[in-house]
Amino acid sequence: MSKTDFKTVDEYLATLPAATQAALRRVRGAIRKALPDAEERISYQIPAYKLDGKTALYFAGWKEHFSLYPASAALVAAFGDELVPFAVSKGTIRFPLSQAVPVKLIERIAKFRGEEARARPKTAKRPAARTKPAARKR
Repeated sequence: MSKTDFKTVDEYLATLPAATQAALRRVRGAIRKALPDAEERISYQIPAYKLDGKTALYFAGWKEHFSLYPASAALVAAFGDELVPFAVSKGTIRFPLSQAVPVKLIERIAKFRGEEARARPKTAKRPAARTKPAARKR
């Protein structure tokens, strides 16, 4: 993946190997089915889904796996044993590309993240940072 200024999810997917593209198209379809009102966009140079201005879920393809982000503590607890076959760490769920895409699980994860996103209060824009005046010499 050499290009890093993606404008669309299609552009992002086009840079990946064919097998990875096929898996991620299934991931994308599962997320879009679960979150039909979400805005699909590129954020941090990976696909992202926003609801009511709040990011619900990201996904990305790698050499041997694809990942979903963020995996909150509540999500990991709620899905417990269903996530055991996958690597879960630091807010990330890694799914091996060597296995079938767990479409139904991804749909349910996306719905869960959508509910979490909608429950978060919308953050207000921060005012511009003020600089401190230089200290006076005495």
